[in-house]
Amino acid sequence: MTVLQVSNLTAGYGDSAILKDVNLHVDSGEIVAVVGPNGAGKSTLLKALLGLVKVHSGKITFMTQDITAWAPESVVRVGIAYVPQVANVFPALSVRENLALMLPRRMPRGEAQARLEEVMTFFPSLRPRLAMRAKVLSGGERQMLALARALVLRPSLLLLDEPTAAVAPRVVASVFQKIVEINSTGIPLLLVEQNARRALACSTRGYVLEGGRNAITAPASELLKDPEVARLYLGAGTMKRADRL
Repeated sequence: MTVLQVSNLTAGYGDSAILKDVNLHVDSGEIVAVVGPNGAGKSTLLKALLGLVKVHSGKITFMTQDITAWAPESVVRVGIAYVPQVANVFPALSVRENLALMLPRRMPRGEAQARLEEVMTFFPSLRPRLAMRAKVLSGGERQMLALARALVLRPSLLLLDEPTAAVAPRVVASVFQKIVEINSTGIPLLLVEQNARRALACSTRGYVLEGGRNAITAPASELLKDPEVARLYLGAGTMKRADRL
């Protein structure tokens, strides 16, 4: 079953189109990676799906609903959760307060506690830190909290923007392991990540964006094995932009 379908999406900031006729889809149970050079439009893609940037043309379908250009709160309400690259937790609030903010209003206390306990099973390292303010957490702990906040919503689709951007190199493997664990529960993920090799290694399919357009679409395993893809996009070499157009 296709959970997310993006068709000929052109979007950007104001009248400027960053994405140009982008196509992709995410099926049930998949992790789909979006990779490419800086400035390719990867983060803009996620923001367009969330209604955070202007959609000029094209269509975004979630499940069976056309959600093109919906307001962000409406997108979240139908089951799409988003973890941005930065500013993804509230530093002045405690870990518990960060999580509680994601609970629906007027949820009975017992049900709310059960929801938080459910999330804690994925992130046991956060339990002894529930009373601590998020600002004292390490970069890796903050990222785990950001993921936990998204799971409180019980999403049907999780969008992740550069989840390893603010973490120490030694923590990167733990973040990807947690992503795989989340996916193992049946939640599909659309993952934008600069660490292309790591992202593709845990994904079903990969999309390479270049200049705001689809450059390559293939099973992730094929992208990892392709020497030309490795040379151009996976850090195995460099090439002038003019040569790639």
